[in-house]
Amino acid sequence: MSSLQWSEELVLDLPLMDETHQEFVELLQAVNAADDATLQDCWSALVEHTDQHFAQEDRWMLATKFASSNCHTLQHKVVLQVMREGGERAAKGELFVLREMARELAIWLVQHTQSMDAALALHLRRVGFDPVTGTVASPDNLPRDLIHGCAGACSGDDEEEAGQAADAVH
Repeated sequence: MSSLQWSEELVLDLPLMDETHQEFVELLQAVNAADDATLQDCWSALVEHTDQHFAQEDRWMLATKFASSNCHTLQHKVVLQVMREGGERAAKGELFVLREMARELAIWLVQHTQSMDAALALHLRRVGFDPVTGTVASPDNLPRDLIHGCAGACSGDDEEEAGQAADAVH
């Protein structure tokens, strides 16, 4: 089975975000390479990483005036919930669910990175946000109001976008 490889198409020129995405790719590769005996452990490591990864991006959005209800954050919640549900099904012996989810996550990650994360990275650079320290170097560039939607990364209804995210990994 071919699996997602780290490539320039995933690089957003925000080192901490890029490193986190590269770790996701490596953990997803481990899931794809896992035999039945190690699949659930590899999946659990991916879910744990994803939980931290999404929480990190969500903190960055909040620190730079993305609303907590934006579709980017909502998509994180939906995808993570679906991943956890996959782990529950695998625990009942349905390992095929994780293998299918891994294939779908590879597709989803590329789309999510190139749209929602690219918009976030652009926004973070525009306001001079330092992901390591959490400081904003150009506070005058912060938006006056909370950003709803995904800062141009999606134009539809938030719930519709979240539903599409869930469909992508189901």
